[in-house]
Amino acid sequence: MAEDPRLGAPAPQPDPARAALRAVHRAVAELRRGTPVLLRGEDHGVVMAPAETVGAAGLGEILALAKAPPVLLLAPSRAGALALPLAPPPGLRPVTAVEEAAVALRLPPAMLEPAALRSLADPTFEGLLDAGGRPERAPAPPLALAALALAKLARLLPAVVLAPLREGPMREGPMREGLARPDLLSVVAADVLAYPASAASSLRRVAEAAVPLEDAADARIVAFRAADGGIEHLAIVIGRPEDMAEAGGAPLVRLHSECFTGDLLGSLRCDCGPQLRGAIARMAQEKGGGVLLYLAQEGRGIGLVNKLRAYALQDAGLDTVDANKALGWGADERNFLVAATMLEQLGIARVRLMTNNPDKLVGLVACGVAVEGRVPHEIAPNGVNDGYLATKAARFGHLLAPQEGN
Repeated sequence: MAEDPRLGAPAPQPDPARAALRAVHRAVAELRRGTPVLLRGEDHGVVMAPAETVGAAGLGEILALAKAPPVLLLAPSRAGALALPLAPPPGLRPVTAVEEAAVALRLPPAMLEPAALRSLADPTFEGLLDAGGRPERAPAPPLALAALALAKLARLLPAVVLAPLREGPMREGPMREGLARPDLLSVVAADVLAYPASAASSLRRVAEAAVPLEDAADARIVAFRAADGGIEHLAIVIGRPEDMAEAGGAPLVRLHSECFTGDLLGSLRCDCGPQLRGAIARMAQEKGGGVLLYLAQEGRGIGLVNKLRAYALQDAGLDTVDANKALGWGADERNFLVAATMLEQLGIARVRLMTNNPDKLVGLVACGVAVEGRVPHEIAPNGVNDGYLATKAARFGHLLAPQEGN
């Protein structure tokens, strides 16, 4: 065991799970800056960067490290939205599971530049798609799923430029640590795929204070932070629901994904703001109070910037689901283990869930929370969000009463 030179005592060994979370978190920060990172598999590695943020310098780094021409990886829904005349992967072979979840495009040289990449990745980008030549379908590389997952963790469009490292198979030793380019961060693909569950299960209470609210004077806010030091999730605790839980009861609980536009600005495009304030007011009248988990999962987990892009696509005629898919995202990217871990930290194992969304019921139960019942939480349409609410009912299965005229 190594000694700490300052104290002359053995230095503590790093926690592998915590180190893995930090590595992914650092890689996310690099991708948001457009800096390539090294993604490592069991016996090979790739260099990758997001199509949304990579510049000429980053592309140059990828080309310098690549042993083969890079490909552009897209989510299948995004590739389908491009309507490109793509041939299937070469050879008469079945499509692999990786290729069902990721489409690889081999780009002509003229398209391997920032503006063309952005136009392929972002349907709201006003660049020129036809920069010379057409992309061709290529076999998806083995680390494609982890590469797209890493871009999603960065809240970037799931579209990445990726190439195999020219150094060849990665073995134990310097390459295993990514020292071929010590200035580029290296992250393990398995750690990327495990990150959502690992980060959620590592959430711990870090701060708490009384915050009297307009509709609930007896309110506290409890902050939770994951081991990677990332963004915090909050619990708005009304009254003493922990006491009810300790006595064997099931407090009223709502899972509320943060919505900057609706919660803070009062946007009419959604029902989030009225749902937030209505839930708090309802809990203040409830015997034993309740808990509103305010989750850092903007736009059903795609982030604020991507939600604004989805809004632009909705203004062009798509609904919420199809707008998300055109960007390469799923209809709902949220992780309910975050909520389950927060409830466990609060000492609440059984809940009555205030929701119209059956997926939340199923998600919490799958994470070990006993859901004793559902409490409806409907907000009337306002004339602007009528279509949004209709889409919730028709395509997400939300349990909403039919509206007049629908």
